Amino acid sequence: MTDETYQTLTQLGRPTALPASPDDAVLEAVPNPTPGKHYVIRFTCPEFTSLCPLTGQPDFAHLVIDYIPRAIIVESKSLKLYFSAFRNHGAFHEACTMQIAERLTALLDPVWLRIGAYWYPRGGMPIDIFWQTGAPPADSWIPPQDVPGYRGRG
Repeated sequence: MTDETYQTLTQLGRPTALPASPDDAVLEAVPNPTPGKHYVIRFTCPEFTSLCPLTGQPDFAHLVIDYIPRAIIVESKSLKLYFSAFRNHGAFHEACTMQIAERLTALLDPVWLRIGAYWYPRGGMPIDIFWQTGAPPADSWIPPQDVPGYRGRG
């Protein structure tokens, strides 16, 4: 890849303000350096934060996103800013998880994508949400997410 490849990026290598909302966040992509190969890219966000839409109290999650790219890959700084845009966003766990999954799938058109959202307890009960685009290709090695279930003090 050449410097021209990155000329369209608006956030990488420059100061960038935190987006006001997930809808305002700009997700950027760059060409896949090895198209045609089924390899897995994993993003882990152990300190994801959003707000309860009813109480305004913070909710916390450990997100794990795995995907097999097709032609493009997500630029990681833009993904971090996108995740940070949820800090003041009120939505239930399921809505946040699926909004992320749908936005990434629409941007990337991946061969395969899955998200595991391991939410910390609200009202004494953790909520975990899982989604994937379909079965992964048979020739792919998909590592387990290995996020332990919440145990509390037990």
